[in-house]
Amino acid sequence: MVGMIYDEVERPLVARAFRLGEIVEGSVQALGGTERTWRFCVPVRLGDERIAVLTRESPTTVSRRLGELERVYLEIFERFAHMIADGVFPFPQDGPPDHEAPRVGDGVIFIDSETRVRFTSPNAVTAMHRLGIHANAEGARLAEVGLDDSAVASAFELRLPVTEESERGETTIIIHAIPLLNRDEPDGAVLLLRDVSELRRRDRMLLSKDATIREIHHRVKNNLQTIASLLRLQGRRLTSDEAKQAVEESVRRIRSIALVHETLSRDVGEAVDFGEICRPLVRMVRESMLSPDRAVEFLVDGDTGELPAEVATPLAVVVNELIQNAVDHAFPPSTESEDGVHHVWVSLARSDDSVVIDVRDDGVGLPPGFSIETGTGLGLSIVHSLVTSELGGSIQVKDDQGTWVHLVVPIPEPTMGA
Repeated sequence: MVGMIYDEVERPLVARAFRLGEIVEGSVQALGGTERTWRFCVPVRLGDERIAVLTRESPTTVSRRLGELERVYLEIFERFAHMIADGVFPFPQDGPPDHEAPRVGDGVIFIDSETRVRFTSPNAVTAMHRLGIHANAEGARLAEVGLDDSAVASAFELRLPVTEESERGETTIIIHAIPLLNRDEPDGAVLLLRDVSELRRRDRMLLSKDATIREIHHRVKNNLQTIASLLRLQGRRLTSDEAKQAVEESVRRIRSIALVHETLSRDVGEAVDFGEICRPLVRMVRESMLSPDRAVEFLVDGDTGELPAEVATPLAVVVNELIQNAVDHAFPPSTESEDGVHHVWVSLARSDDSVVIDVRDDGVGLPPGFSIETGTGLGLSIVHSLVTSELGGSIQVKDDQGTWVHLVVPIPEPTMGA
């Protein structure tokens, strides 16, 4: 029947409900059959406009006696049907259901306008037992049986659904109170109850786990900074310029890794915004490497979004090496730029399954016959090894009014449970 169009002759009750804007019901012949059904037609409003008709089809005769739960659910349906016809349901702020939102199958309490309980479903009785409420609730007010009625009071006052949580010991119950309105006045409510004790226990465990992981990253960062400080002290005692330079390069590499752990210690999860890593890296190089007689301007643009820690950590070392290499080799004292300032650009980009990083300078370019695979410098050897072996990416180096390094690194699929 979906997508089919019927005229007023075929669906007279539907047409009448839509035309009059009132609930219409009666016995009609079932479409495509000979038996008769009872059709309950509810006009659906959006503001002052009628936009649809909701129907409930049921047999004209029932061979068995309805149970109490069925009778109550049918009564609740008719209450909602009148609210739909009046244009007050669904409620204005209703959106997609939350994954924790209780449903009818979780437990239902039907109350009147004085918060007296008219009906409790078996699952609702079970939820109340878990809260320590064992008294027969039917006929009594919620407060009299020990169930918090603040959600109902707020729902009556606001004429809107209200959700609250009730905790007793290790038990947590979500209470979702939906007011039943008659001419915009509260005339009862439906309470949906869901036991989320296990979910809350898992939430607490995850919070504890996240706090522990952040503390570990914080301690790793502190340890790395301690190592860097010890190396720096050792470097001051050295007399060989080559040894001092090697120690200082090691300090910068350690600090680049520490930056990743510092970011992880502030954020929940095992992913970091690499832009937050890259910009401090540039500042670190600027502060530690540049001399007053050599002006170099660093520019960082673009974004990679969040990257897993196993990608961000080696990538931070790679970017550090490339920036350091540019400052060391692209601008010898004999070179001058047009405005007296040299430039290093770091561009960040991301596709669906990879991150792209370009590091460019306007320096002297590459020496004749240069190849990153056969280069002897330690920095570029580290870059080539990390990008191709550890990260499974690719690296291209070319002359383009200076040196241009182009990196493409795949982003691994998240593992199950991550």
